[in-house]
Amino acid sequence: MRIISGRYRGKKIIPPASFKARPTTDYARESLFNILSNRVDFETLEVLDLFSGTGSISYEFASRGALNVHLVEKDYNTISFIRKMVSEMKLENIRALHVDVKAYLKACNYRYDVVFADPPYDLGWLKEIPALVMEAGILKEEGFFILEHPKSYSFSNNRFFFEHRDYGSVNFSFFSTGK
Repeated sequence: MRIISGRYRGKKIIPPASFKARPTTDYARESLFNILSNRVDFETLEVLDLFSGTGSISYEFASRGALNVHLVEKDYNTISFIRKMVSEMKLENIRALHVDVKAYLKACNYRYDVVFADPPYDLGWLKEIPALVMEAGILKEEGFFILEHPKSYSFSNNRFFFEHRDYGSVNFSFFSTGK
């Protein structure tokens, strides 16, 4: 896995062999950031990355100059790896939070331009995530939420849904209150 663009372009991220997370593929991540580059000014963004896993999405936003990136991960070994990478790369615009996603969404009083979530594909409450995020009041007025999910899920009937992108085993659904 590598950082695709920005200050740390080409930097390889190599998680330990025992790592349990399923990272977003380079191809899907590159495609997602190509979409975003036409919609946002990265240097003004405040981003929340839920179920951070390897941290690849957060590193990509930070590498492109996002103002603030908060990432949420509940697994101790995973958050330790992320904090190590953040420290090595001196990513001062990333704040790694060791907390459960549901607990964070209930307690969060920060507002974001972009919220990204890449939950485990077998997560029992994956279908609930758009409602939890959209009802948490954490999106800025023009902000949007991106959910990575398996092909077997469709969110097109969700009232906040506005777009779907399919990259084989990786799918992205986009949600917004303003679209």
